[in-house]
Amino acid sequence: MRILIHDYAGHPAPIFLSRSLAARGHQVTHAWFAADSGPKGRLHRNETDPKSLVFAPLGASLAYSKTKLWQRRRGDIAYGKELAKLVTQISPDLVLSGNTPTEAQEALLDACARTQSRFVYWCQDFYALAAAQILARKLPLLGQLVGSYYRHLERRQMQRAAAIILITEDFCRQTDAWGLARDKIAVIPNWGPIAEIKVQARDTDWGQRHQLQAGTRFVYTGTLAEKHNPALLSALAQKLGPEEELLLIASGSGADDLAAQTSATQLQRLRLLGLQPIESFGQVLASGDVLLAVIERDAGSFSVPSKILSYLCAGRPIVLAAPKHNLAAQILRRSGAGQVVDPEDTAGFVGAALAYRDDPAAARRAGAAGRAYAEAQFDLAAITDRFEAIFAKACAVSDLAHPPPAPARAALTQRQLG
Repeated sequence: MRILIHDYAGHPAPIFLSRSLAARGHQVTHAWFAADSGPKGRLHRNETDPKSLVFAPLGASLAYSKTKLWQRRRGDIAYGKELAKLVTQISPDLVLSGNTPTEAQEALLDACARTQSRFVYWCQDFYALAAAQILARKLPLLGQLVGSYYRHLERRQMQRAAAIILITEDFCRQTDAWGLARDKIAVIPNWGPIAEIKVQARDTDWGQRHQLQAGTRFVYTGTLAEKHNPALLSALAQKLGPEEELLLIASGSGADDLAAQTSATQLQRLRLLGLQPIESFGQVLASGDVLLAVIERDAGSFSVPSKILSYLCAGRPIVLAAPKHNLAAQILRRSGAGQVVDPEDTAGFVGAALAYRDDPAAARRAGAAGRAYAEAQFDLAAITDRFEAIFAKACAVSDLAHPPPAPARAALTQRQLG
């Protein structure tokens, strides 16, 4: 098949999927928003990559702002046009798209309709629900109206999709509320890059280059923005001793807020290093003693912090502030890989992090449990099998709805079979 994998954010997991599908003989184009400043996976060719894998960065020259709402909307619409143009150029058999702004996704779906490409909605989170909450908070009356429009678009996009992939069963509550048929929905949890993130000794080359402190190190990585509360990290930093430090390997408005506070005496133990190259990511996590993640209560109902999956691979204890029903919280409780506290429980968050500092044996047990969970669950071959099965079903359903002319039908079936 000719497959377009579109992951707006450029995260590691979708790239692993693209490589795995290309290794199985599919012609795969992997596209992402090149101007996005968030953490990225290996978005370039390796020596071992098959020729059937192509990388397509999009929107690198767009003027985009995540904080200025109207400029952000213009950027989303412009990005959608670039994405639609790519679909028109390569005319894929199937498009899998995730993490995509609602209006950009609308342009993508229209392009899929024109090229008769099957569209699979990969729901990493409910983008429209997040946008609606932010807009309602910043623009009380107008924001509610615009949020309703985005929810309408997202529901309609899922209705138009040949298949929907959710990352957690909990998301079915929303799709059920929207009246979406269960027979077009599959649940495939996200996975961590276990082949790239090994359990390593604490004293890494990366840590030596950055002259890390000898005492306990707490590490937060990834995005720190609207869905995250930086005050939890600030509170922890204020409790650390002279040879301890909290390393913030992050980008986003929350990281900017903490950067503005680092000159204060009580935040001297907070060290901002910014996002690091993906090639260093395994060593970044290994250099930490306790790994941290946070997500706000409202966001926890429609978003899952994917950094937890990488943390599990690293074999370090995890402290997460999140609603109890969040998938990441469920994984930590089920695996024994860390502690979960309520998003508003600042004292609990600080206490859980310091408890791992004070009980190294408990920290080792939690880290080992996390790695064991990752080894058991993050089987990329089995995951790719599930995606292929969904793709085949989506193509078969689409063919019945829009059958090609009789002479072409046999060729299409042969292409689906391999």
